[in-house]
Amino acid sequence: MKAVVATGKTVEEAIERAVKELNTTKDKVETKVLELPSSGFMSLFRSKLAKVEVTLQLDLCDIAADFLKEVCHAMNIDAHIEAKLEDNVLFVELKGDSMGVLIGRRGQTLDSLQYLTSLVVNKESEQYIRVNLDTENYRKKREVTLIELAGKLAHKVEKTRRKIELEPMNPYERRIIHSTLQKNKNVHTYSQGEEPFRKVVIDVKKTS
Repeated sequence: MKAVVATGKTVEEAIERAVKELNTTKDKVETKVLELPSSGFMSLFRSKLAKVEVTLQLDLCDIAADFLKEVCHAMNIDAHIEAKLEDNVLFVELKGDSMGVLIGRRGQTLDSLQYLTSLVVNKESEQYIRVNLDTENYRKKREVTLIELAGKLAHKVEKTRRKIELEPMNPYERRIIHSTLQKNKNVHTYSQGEEPFRKVVIDVKKTS
């Protein structure tokens, strides 16, 4: 976090100078008084200035929103951005008329934007913040689709006794497949390959 030390005849004057230097407002800073001002008489005929340390309190929601606004502007997309931080998870939702472009094929563009937003946010944060970027409730819809797909493919594996390799997926989507079939008594799942081509395999569970 960025901090500056400033002086002034009064504490308030010192704070105002620091806030101006940080190019922000008082409601976005934390102030620590280092030295109080004193009169010339109390300091052996020499007046003493007030000294303060003012630290800029970064708003991670604003950081994420500003970054995504720049991206959308570069893509000629008019999007409304809402962000909230809860328990070290930053939820960001994009709203607008051209969100399909931001989602991309099977959510690949949305995943890339989420990754880049995470890099930008965590560069400014002292602790790791997980970013969840969504639009048009895509994440939930994709989860439902994957759960249904996992069930259908598991049934096919049981019937044919042959393993099935799914298309490459990101870690979040692979976890959905693994979790969905975790308690299936007839099949098991595992991942193979290297990112970004890592995929889930559904295979017959061997009986001992």
